[in-house]
Amino acid sequence: MALLLREAIGAGLRRARTARRRTLRDVSRRARVSLGYLSEVERGRKEPSSELLAAICEALDVALPDLLTEAAQSLAGATADAAPRLPIGLRHADLRLAGADTARLGAPPAVMPLAPGRPVARAAA
Repeated sequence: MALLLREAIGAGLRRARTARRRTLRDVSRRARVSLGYLSEVERGRKEPSSELLAAICEALDVALPDLLTEAAQSLAGATADAAPRLPIGLRHADLRLAGADTARLGAPPAVMPLAPGRPVARAAA
């Protein structure tokens, strides 16, 4: 699965906090956010609002643009390592074309293409 923005932001916050040798409790008090919620943000489980993210960055003495730039670089690196994917529009076009063929033939095909070169067998009725 691809790296999510909230995971990249959380990892950046955790790196910043541990580099400054700060505890979750200390940062949560300064940012006025619950300790549990801050932990969830750092683990990439919760997506913080922009106001909350700004408060956490201020508590850590980190510039918000720097954190977001680091997150963007992490996402770009994760995307470069992933297998190439077709744009969603092309996958939908394949499905529409498959549907047009089934209407013309009067029966559903045994295999419906989701992407060029990747047919998926349909379940037997």
